[in-house]
Amino acid sequence: MAQYLNETSRTFSEYLLIPGLTTKECVPNKVSLATPLTKFDGHGKSEIELNIPFVSAIMQSVSDDQMAIALAKNGGLSFIFGSQSIEDQVEMIRKVKNYKAGFVVSTANLTPDNTLADVLSLKAKKGHSTIAITSDGTANGKLLGIVTGRDYRVTTDGLDKKVHSFMTPLSELVTAKLGVTLNQANDIIWEHKLNSLPVIDEDGKFKFFVFRKDYDHHKENPSELSDEQKKLLVGAGINTRDYQERVPALIEAGADVLCIDSSDGFSEWQKETLEYIKKEYGDGVKVGAGNVVDKEGFLYLVEAGADFVKVGVGGGSICITREQKGIGRGQATALIEVAQARDEYYNATGTYIPICSDGGIAQDYHMVLALAMGADFLMMGRYFARFDESPTRKLLVNGNYVKEYWGEGSNRARNWQRYDMGGEDGLKFEEGVDSYVPYAGRLKDNLAVTLGKIKSTMCSCGTTSITELKDKAKITLVSSVSIVEGGAHDVILKDTNR
Repeated sequence: MAQYLNETSRTFSEYLLIPGLTTKECVPNKVSLATPLTKFDGHGKSEIELNIPFVSAIMQSVSDDQMAIALAKNGGLSFIFGSQSIEDQVEMIRKVKNYKAGFVVSTANLTPDNTLADVLSLKAKKGHSTIAITSDGTANGKLLGIVTGRDYRVTTDGLDKKVHSFMTPLSELVTAKLGVTLNQANDIIWEHKLNSLPVIDEDGKFKFFVFRKDYDHHKENPSELSDEQKKLLVGAGINTRDYQERVPALIEAGADVLCIDSSDGFSEWQKETLEYIKKEYGDGVKVGAGNVVDKEGFLYLVEAGADFVKVGVGGGSICITREQKGIGRGQATALIEVAQARDEYYNATGTYIPICSDGGIAQDYHMVLALAMGADFLMMGRYFARFDESPTRKLLVNGNYVKEYWGEGSNRARNWQRYDMGGEDGLKFEEGVDSYVPYAGRLKDNLAVTLGKIKSTMCSCGTTSITELKDKAKITLVSSVSIVEGGAHDVILKDTNR
């Protein structure tokens, strides 16, 4: 007969946090939300750490290059969706890595014999207003000058006007030699009041741009998640079908971390994928796996080589896996068991495997509960789909602005690889829906409010770090009546829309 688990499968809404002693040190501006993304020896440090415990879901309607840029600038990380061609996913990765690199390899280059029409076409295609003019029109040719929007007037200059007649020539440019540090480059920019500084080698060949705006952006985003070269970090979703072709291309493009995207991670398909990546690249390539809901699934993926494990089946707002298949587990219950398994594994081996809570977040306070229950970071789709930076359309529906949001298990996504059962057929039934979410504006503005709530709640628990929250948090089950009590009740609310 079947094995029965007598414990009730519970969600975040069935729990509340109990206040702890709030000392004078427990103030929001002293709270750290830094957290490990990938596994590490318990005496060391994770090679990749998030500055905020948020990653965006591996979904067409959530995580493209624009979301990845916006989230990394604010301390989190996006996993760019893999349900697209390898070429398109690679291009998105490259856009993120080139967005703010400190030393930027130019992707907009022309020769002196090109025309103003070529300049305008390249600007429209690449989105860059600063164009390097090199001997051969490549990013590594001999630098001859640059063109910016100040060098021409579209209203008066002919489109056939040659670049050499209006570019700013090398003789009038301030440049730096290859080997200059980023701090030195920024000092040159400020001293000469430049917007951009070309970096050339000893033979005069163009190597990089350093932009004033990158320095300004970093100052505006102190939590920015970037590498030693000041390039933004970005992740990429992969599947268990074409990984032998997709993974090398993503790594070459600069992806910092990979994650297998599947509704059910407790499978031999994921084990084979993990083993292939670790055999080919060793620990140099970080890859997460999932999703699982219990100790057995967690240990299976860890032994296969996972650098982090995602927890959650059927808890997403657009996921109908539980309705369709009767498979899943309440997100809180799943997270509690896997966190306990993670701690037991750490105590036995000395290796810490971060876990990611994926799904089930309906309120901001659920985020703190998930962290207190053991999650190292959270993967969210609906939360990020509402923002300007998500790739979907903003529409006016019934007098309200909304954004489109669909699941990877919907027919619209056509992501049958995510639900791979080893056959050759595609998606036979849907495990996700096509929907709308209320439009919420810019990511940065909303994130500031959410992070403010998290820090305030952590202070009320008497903690100033996620590790401390896991150790000290007190959590209680709540009744249905106390849930009602927690909201506004027994009053007549004012109509604030008048």
